[in-house]
Amino acid sequence: MKTPTGLQALIDDGVIDEVMRPLKSGKEAAVYVVRAGGEVRCAKVYKDMAQRSFQQRVQYQEGRKVRGSRETRAIGKATKYGRKQQETAWKNTEVDALYQLRDAGVRVPEPYGYYHGVLVMELVVDADGHSAPRLNEVELSHDQACGFHRFLMRQIVKMLCVGLIHGDLSEYNVLVAPDGPVIIDLPQVVSAAGNNAGRAMLQRDVNNITASLGYWAPELLDTYFAEEIWELFEHGELHPDSELTGVYKHDTSTPDIAGVRHAINDAREEALIRQQGREAAAEAD
Repeated sequence: MKTPTGLQALIDDGVIDEVMRPLKSGKEAAVYVVRAGGEVRCAKVYKDMAQRSFQQRVQYQEGRKVRGSRETRAIGKATKYGRKQQETAWKNTEVDALYQLRDAGVRVPEPYGYYHGVLVMELVVDADGHSAPRLNEVELSHDQACGFHRFLMRQIVKMLCVGLIHGDLSEYNVLVAPDGPVIIDLPQVVSAAGNNAGRAMLQRDVNNITASLGYWAPELLDTYFAEEIWELFEHGELHPDSELTGVYKHDTSTPDIAGVRHAINDAREEALIRQQGREAAAEAD
């Protein structure tokens, strides 16, 4: 096939030998099957901002660290340089996350390098050597669905233990390899501690997976893993091997509205008294 523009530099530099075929094109990037040194891999070419259709970038970027103070100021002011740096940081996010999660034992594609804005990584395949199907494309037995669910909850826990939440996890970005599920597509990964929507994103990730696998194992739909995992995380008690039950006792107590109102009124009165004292002192001077 004709070499895509985004991959020509990798061929010129000898990073890859040839582009074999397109694999998929999504809202963030186009992925190609490539050959590199006798190995078949995939290359992810990120689309520029103007070409992307993903709309909720600001929510996902909250809490992400930028490498320098100059870059941070430029991004905050939305200058041309700042927009360029923001774009670079967005494209680097998945690369950084892949290496971090791989080191944490999360089952993600093995990264092989990032060149000219292109991520080269493992091509996840099925037992016959073909591109692995997505989770939504396979039929599962009850036991397989339960096993996949346990495995994916553990991956979510491992991610959270290094401070990361996928942010867009569903049956569409989990591949099914012979050795089990593989989590893909991480450009939306968020900081658990730095993003105010972290809890909601974790809950959505867990609920998406549970709803999908609950089709094959309906009892999964009555579990509360997201709430259990987040509570352990908030209390500093979450570990990669933390025992999970899916059972969670929700707080059904009635809030003390009257007590809250009294506390607010007391605070207002104290502030008023302090203000009157300052005014009296100023008049005395």
